[in-house]
Amino acid sequence: MASKEPEQQPQHREDEEAPAAEDEDTGAQVAPIVRLEEVAVTTGEEDEEAILDLKAKLYRFDKEGNQWKERGAGSVRFLKHKETGKVRLVMRQSKTLKICANHLIIPTMSVQEHVGNEKSCVWHARDFADGELKDELFCIRFASIENCKNFMEKFQEVAESQQKKEENEDARATASLLDKLTVEEKKTEDKSGEDVSVSKEGETVTEPAPADGDKKSEPGSSA
Repeated sequence: MASKEPEQQPQHREDEEAPAAEDEDTGAQVAPIVRLEEVAVTTGEEDEEAILDLKAKLYRFDKEGNQWKERGAGSVRFLKHKETGKVRLVMRQSKTLKICANHLIIPTMSVQEHVGNEKSCVWHARDFADGELKDELFCIRFASIENCKNFMEKFQEVAESQQKKEENEDARATASLLDKLTVEEKKTEDKSGEDVSVSKEGETVTEPAPADGDKKSEPGSSA
């Protein structure tokens, strides 16, 4: 019987098997060519807190073209100011962080479900995303019906709370004005009373002149 030849094993050269020599550490330190300093970046949101944060895609209605145009995809947030209590809607694109929408939520605003799509809703706003106020019709689309409902409910809740806030401010302003008028009226009355008192104190009292029949005759004047 013919002998079976042994299987040939792959041959490796010694230089291939030898591990590559590691770079030697000389201990030399190379200073950077350009030194970068930390720069504080402000977003204008430092005095606000987010009360809503959802992922969505925003559209605006182009009146000239009579069609919806995509504004951007990213995170839409409701930001409440810590001091004034005012709430604004801010949306930025996810990659560039460019502002897609930026407007206050005021009592006159209302949001409605977009016809034929339960994941979308529409509303009108005076938007400042481009650096000037513009009347815009927005449409926003979410990944789920639940997120859309949460957005609409929070939107209406904020609008109603702003209405109550304005009513309370008007009531306080009216009360303050009435208090001011009451104080001024009281001061005017007090001043009139003081004028009367002063006139009485400075009044000169003169004795009435005696009548002719009441004149006294001096002694020794009669014949």
